Amino acid sequence: MHQNIKNLGRLKESGYVSRTVKQEMRENLIRKMKKSEALFPGILGYEKTVIPQIQNAILAKHDLILLGLRGQAKTRILRMLVNFLDEYIPIVEGSEVNDDPLNPISKFAKDRIDELGDETPISWLHRDKRYGEKLATPDTTVADLIGDLDPIKAASLKLALANEEVINYGLIPRTNRGIFVINELPDLQPRIQVALLNIMQERDIQIRGFNIRIPLDVSMAFSANPEDYTNRGNIITPLKDRIDSQIITHYPRQMDVAVQITGQEAWMERGTEVAVKVPDIYREILEAVAFEARNSEYIDQKSGVSTRMTITAMEQAISAAERRAVLNNESETTLRITDLYAIVPALTGKLELVYEGEQEGAVNVAKHIIGKAINRIFKNTFPDPQKRKSEEEGKNPYQEILNWFAGGNFLEIPETISNKEYNNKLDSVKGLSETAHKFIDAKGYDLYPVMDLIIEALHQNSKIGKDDIDDSNTYTDMLGSMLGGMTGFDDDDFSDEF
Repeated sequence: MHQNIKNLGRLKESGYVSRTVKQEMRENLIRKMKKSEALFPGILGYEKTVIPQIQNAILAKHDLILLGLRGQAKTRILRMLVNFLDEYIPIVEGSEVNDDPLNPISKFAKDRIDELGDETPISWLHRDKRYGEKLATPDTTVADLIGDLDPIKAASLKLALANEEVINYGLIPRTNRGIFVINELPDLQPRIQVALLNIMQERDIQIRGFNIRIPLDVSMAFSANPEDYTNRGNIITPLKDRIDSQIITHYPRQMDVAVQITGQEAWMERGTEVAVKVPDIYREILEAVAFEARNSEYIDQKSGVSTRMTITAMEQAISAAERRAVLNNESETTLRITDLYAIVPALTGKLELVYEGEQEGAVNVAKHIIGKAINRIFKNTFPDPQKRKSEEEGKNPYQEILNWFAGGNFLEIPETISNKEYNNKLDSVKGLSETAHKFIDAKGYDLYPVMDLIIEALHQNSKIGKDDIDDSNTYTDMLGSMLGGMTGFDDDDFSDEF
């Protein structure tokens, strides 16, 4: 409502009252809470943990740090803090540090107001322009963050270096009356962290030899990875002491939340001529890959397994199905087991392996983890193949399928086989369709990917053998597979051992 006001005199007449950034954030948070507005839209899984702690920090007018492993939405959350600022605030027009017309801090603004009085022009700054961010890197300098003298400005304006107008302000002063975020704080050299101490406590800065201190109104927030404390650097103790709230982030703890996050973030609806369906059970398998990786002895758990991994994995799986449909000139297809193994490139670049993992190789470890995820989700719906008899019927529910393979039959599924051929091949396995129907509600459900899953799960439980050669999976009787494999070994056999 004030945006039409263009000078200081009219601003005073309007009754405008200045507030500090933290007071502004606090009052806007309270207003949003009373209206039951979404505080951090799109952030899932933190409703009872991280978000209440951030609310408490804002209500207490605290500077805060989000501490957590990679891929836990730390930066995304910090960028959303700007939503707690007023939509517009007035500044002295032309000010580099967003001077409040009623409480100017820079020489430029003070001189302008002394000269023009109530006619001092003002402009209105949107909340999006009141957010500053810096990724901490070893080459970050005090001049980058705080500022320095500018000899070129001094020469062009014919001013002495002792004149305050030759200061070239850094990122933090330019975010005065806003929020400034430093990501990966431990990467900042200790001597640079020292430069932040005054901002954090006394809320001012001092540049070079100037006697004058410039009081800033800025809300500071940081992110850090616990791994950084030992591998790359430290947050110096005086700075940690000045950060009021340390909030620990975490990975999704429930499968349904993880599925929601990937569904929200992954590029799934591509608007192309090919429609790719993703069965719910396959969505869970893709999330289980991350859960298994976070418990794997082959993965460095201190490094973490980013949520970005499952997002890119989903995109890779959909791309594999899309590629197959295009090659077969089909308008739609459904995710298959071969598509799940197509996510290996999405895993190998995001998993930090320990020594044992390096010995096995990144690709083999990725395949092993995918296999464990398949087995985990399979057993949530189907009887455990390791149990010889089901309690209900007194017989192995998979026996007919196993007998089919024991009879010398095999099932070969190439990656790019058409839908019709794929269905026919699965239909040829005796007892497979009946088993899928028995444990899955068939109404509105494509059972062929489920039938594919049953075959792969029987392999993961060492009930049938599998040859994974280039672009094709071939399933055979377990005994025949073992006898055939006695002639030699190669690196690809690793994934078949699990």
